[in-house]
Amino acid sequence: MRRTERFPVEGANSLWHIYKTVSLWKVMKNFIVIQLGRYSPSLPFKNFLYRRFLHMKVGDQTSFALMVMPDVMFPERIKIGKNSIIGYNTTLLAHEYLIDEYRIGDVEIGDRVLIGANSTILPGVHIGDGAIVSAATLVHKDVQAGSFVGGNPMKVIYTAEEMVSRHLK
Repeated sequence: MRRTERFPVEGANSLWHIYKTVSLWKVMKNFIVIQLGRYSPSLPFKNFLYRRFLHMKVGDQTSFALMVMPDVMFPERIKIGKNSIIGYNTTLLAHEYLIDEYRIGDVEIGDRVLIGANSTILPGVHIGDGAIVSAATLVHKDVQAGSFVGGNPMKVIYTAEEMVSRHLK
């Protein structure tokens, strides 16, 4: 189950109420910083940008591939551990705007996690240490430490125990 805070709206859909949710200036600043990071080939520079200007918690030696898209509204709700890889064109969402409500939730990614290219991480999801997320996966629920998951919708391919036994062979 994802951990999100739910905020109902009345009248127009929740996205129409966006600037009651978050400041226009914050969104503009975040957008510029994220675009710099998306196109920068320098991993240390990306981490600097995300820590300093977006207030994301990014562990040492974590790598963001080209075109990674952190949440533009609430990047400060994203935490990534040490020595993890976020694959090409992955989207990390800490918010979702629906018709009658919007939801906000923390995204927590552990240490030594590999997230494959073109994946989407939804708000309120926790990904445990050492997990592997296959390319093009929609992560809509928690991922246990050490497991290998993939698909849309996401399914467990190998549990942590199965991954250990595969490495012993």
